[in-house]
Amino acid sequence: MAAVVDSAEPRPQLDYYLILSPADGRPFNPEGIVIEEFVRDRHCVTVGLHNAGWTPADGRWWSSASFSRGMRTDPELSGRVTPVGRGAAEAAYRRLGGGRLPAEAVLRTYFRDYEPFAIAPPLRLGPADAPDGFHEKRVYRVLFAKDPCADQLANLTAVWRTPADGELSDPAAWGLPTGRLRVGGDLFAWNLRRIGRNLAWCLDLTASLATDADDAVGPVLYELTSVLRQQGLIPVTTERFA
Repeated sequence: MAAVVDSAEPRPQLDYYLILSPADGRPFNPEGIVIEEFVRDRHCVTVGLHNAGWTPADGRWWSSASFSRGMRTDPELSGRVTPVGRGAAEAAYRRLGGGRLPAEAVLRTYFRDYEPFAIAPPLRLGPADAPDGFHEKRVYRVLFAKDPCADQLANLTAVWRTPADGELSDPAAWGLPTGRLRVGGDLFAWNLRRIGRNLAWCLDLTASLATDADDAVGPVLYELTSVLRQQGLIPVTTERFA
């Protein structure tokens, strides 16, 4: 989690996925790649999604909002899509005959079929008062598709055992991975859990901000979402509750 403290970091990397063969579903034998980028407003709430894909059968880059929706709503399709880093996407693109994967600035030019998200004022699920010593409290929820396996949950518990205020985060608090982190004077606490009668997974993040500056919120949300992508979950949207 050390990367989140550098709020001056340039634009976050795109999200990369491999499309796996329905015959074997192995990441080292993909059928294509998908690239996505969420669009967020100044409060870090998701307002839209850009996407592009490439398969050797097409031989060109395409863009499909319906494909991105299917990655999150169609169990058969989501089972054939796995999140990866840029390195794995580069290797797959080269192996499939695409050559060198274009730079991210070029990949963004392939985004054509934009998916807008409905937005609403933040929901109020509890007291909005900031804890003592803090200027403001915010609550965010990041929704995810797919289910993590036991090994992936164990990995998250290990990754998020982050020292904060001289203590370790306590994964037993919810029975699932949790964590805490200080960035300057700001305090972030989060937990992963199921919602909606086991229909989805979510990451709930409480941000207690020391001042009216919120520069650390975006990088923390991005880093936590990236960690969950590394464990196989597909982000769906980010909402603000308070």
